[in-house]
Amino acid sequence: MKLGLGLYRHMLDRQHFDFARQCGCTHIVVHLVDYFNKGNQTNKDNQPIGDDSGWGYAGDAGRLWTVDQLRALKSAINEAGLELEAIENFDPAHWHDILLDGPQKARQMEGLKQTIRNVGAAGIPVMGYNFSLAGVSSRMVGNFARGNAQSVGMDRVDDRPIPNGMVWNMIYDPNAPAGYLPEITHEELWSRLDYFLQELVPVAEEAGVKLAAHPDDPPMPRIRRTPRLVYQPQLYRKLLDIYPSKSNALEFCLGSIAEMTEGDVYEATQDYARDIAYVHFRNVRGKVPHYKEVFLDEGDIDMMRILRILKNSEFKGVLIPDHTPQMSCGQPWYAGMAYALGYMNACLKMLG
Repeated sequence: MKLGLGLYRHMLDRQHFDFARQCGCTHIVVHLVDYFNKGNQTNKDNQPIGDDSGWGYAGDAGRLWTVDQLRALKSAINEAGLELEAIENFDPAHWHDILLDGPQKARQMEGLKQTIRNVGAAGIPVMGYNFSLAGVSSRMVGNFARGNAQSVGMDRVDDRPIPNGMVWNMIYDPNAPAGYLPEITHEELWSRLDYFLQELVPVAEEAGVKLAAHPDDPPMPRIRRTPRLVYQPQLYRKLLDIYPSKSNALEFCLGSIAEMTEGDVYEATQDYARDIAYVHFRNVRGKVPHYKEVFLDEGDIDMMRILRILKNSEFKGVLIPDHTPQMSCGQPWYAGMAYALGYMNACLKMLG
């Protein structure tokens, strides 16, 4: 197993790469899509756009990530003594009609195929994704962790409809007509995922890339009047069975799995260990719709037990703290990540 750090686009610089190395990391997972809030925006019905966890604008649908751009990023990471393990999440501008079954889905699918070919040509082994309409939703921020450290949690389910022109908390069409996304069934959403995997997994196989599916966050059957896919552990098996392949893999979020109301996080880790591309290593207290994220050593999950399961299953992928409580100091993100990575590094050394 390898220690990694997840970085957003605005963090892809030598300072953050050096920080990762100083914390013992060998690998980086990158988000090439940043949230950027443009103020208190409303739609044409004068309703707030987005949810309480923030919202942003999707990128330029005409600008796919090129091989040269990806190779340059990989080179910069390599120069800092690190490896680029994965890209996490497609830009909503590149695949909103695949998620929504819209008129541009065939054209957008060709764009995703080219993106996967580019990722493979750049020597990046994993592409993470979250097949969801509402995305991360219903989260709140508070002093939930030890010593009143700020973290995220959930105490309610957001039932507001999603405005037209928006998916995954991002606006891809600010000029969309007034109104909201039509309500669909779970079966319809699974059908859209089936199309996505049937089209994209063969391309990923040829490119030498693993597609890694994140479970729903938070794992509720419905959020913002839209269905969710992987909100119980057994639903991961349904996803894998759509297209059995080493390129159809999992972005295994321990926090999301532990928040689920059925099953057991240790059994799920055992069941899926050989299908995991990489792991989001975070701890929580409670289950949906009432949970709080806490430091790695104070939550419901015995993290060392998880690591032993992964080791015994011969998992050799990357672990990252996708996010962690913020510490009370001048640099809360750095301090929180340093604490998490130090804990993870020590645990990995204890395992040998």
